[in-house]
Amino acid sequence: MSNTKMVAVPSTGIIPERDLNRRPVLECSHLGITFGGLVAVDDFNLTVGATEIAGLIGPNGAGKTTVFNLLTKVYQPTTGTVILDGMDTHGMSIVQANKAGIARTFQNIRLFDKLSVEDNVKIGLHNQLKYSTASGIFRFPIYWKKEKEAHERAMELLDIFGMQDLADHTAGSLPYGAQRRLEIVRALATNPKILLLDEPAAGMNPSETAELMENIRKIRDTFQIAILLIEHDMNLVMGICEGIAVLNFGKIIAKGTPEEIQANPQVIEAYLGKKKED
Repeated sequence: MSNTKMVAVPSTGIIPERDLNRRPVLECSHLGITFGGLVAVDDFNLTVGATEIAGLIGPNGAGKTTVFNLLTKVYQPTTGTVILDGMDTHGMSIVQANKAGIARTFQNIRLFDKLSVEDNVKIGLHNQLKYSTASGIFRFPIYWKKEKEAHERAMELLDIFGMQDLADHTAGSLPYGAQRRLEIVRALATNPKILLLDEPAAGMNPSETAELMENIRKIRDTFQIAILLIEHDMNLVMGICEGIAVLNFGKIIAKGTPEEIQANPQVIEAYLGKKKED
């Protein structure tokens, strides 16, 4: 369980003490979205510190993936604001939000199955590859220079996860756990300030989940970025997250440290249902 001391910040959020003198990487204020009269997310407020590992949990159908879709601009919010490293993301497209510093993985793995592992990572590097269309078509020297840089960077990122030897394999041929790691590497290739992980431990066995926990810590420590994860595996959440927000029916019902969340009666009720009166 995390020993990080969490401190209040003016926006009523909590962030790790070490991030206190740095601007929060993510500030959601009164965020909400309505689909045809149905309120899917309502008055969602969350602050994530610059190097925080944060968790968003809640029962199935609580609206967690909808929140991720709002943060990454798959959906535009009906109400509220999302501030990313001090920048208002209002009106941004998915691509613009990614360039501004937010990257994600998905519940269902979305790799380019028939491409190589290295090419999947290179696709994530598109933000940093700057050469003209003509250079690409006619293979000018700048093209080869950028391609060499992309190869080296892709191999560096794969090496962090011990996947360099798999660079030439097709992504679809990898075992499940390796595909999950590759999706995270590809997201990291976009050079994010915050990485959103949507159920990263889904389908993993206990040893793969333990390795994932180490990898999440390694990402935070190596890249000095924030991570926000949706996860149903409570051992992983309680073991790695510093601040946790609990969503139920589109609303945050609790925020706090793992210890506070585990002891919160509203959270217990949301997960286990109301106790019957004797």
